[in-house]
Amino acid sequence: MSAEKTESILQIVSKDGRYGAQAYYFIFDALDYTIQRMRKVRHVTGRELLEGIRQYATENFGFLARTVLGEWGITQTRDFGEIVFNLVEAGLLSRTDKDTIGDFEDVFDFVAAFEDEFRKSLDDVKLAQ
Repeated sequence: MSAEKTESILQIVSKDGRYGAQAYYFIFDALDYTIQRMRKVRHVTGRELLEGIRQYATENFGFLARTVLGEWGITQTRDFGEIVFNLVEAGLLSRTDKDTIGDFEDVFDFVAAFEDEFRKSLDDVKLAQ
């Protein structure tokens, strides 16, 4: 990550202390992950980003995804939207006129998305053995 981006993120964190700097870095990584899985490069909607975030967090943190995100101050999908819009305000991400913070409101439940799904995938692995 560039020094400019890092400095901007640190300024955001000092201004809005709800989320740790790692949460902002995570959003960039999850956005890259999401774009790589798209058939055609285009603007990513809030809902698409949230699905990418869910998958990326699960792949990287496994059963601890909810715990790690919680350590960064993220406990609901709206928190991702707050982070994204902080990055937009800082000029680090862009948005369209159709993008709103509401796109991130109550999209999925953290327990269901990060714990129940992980347990189900573990059960599938056990059944396959």
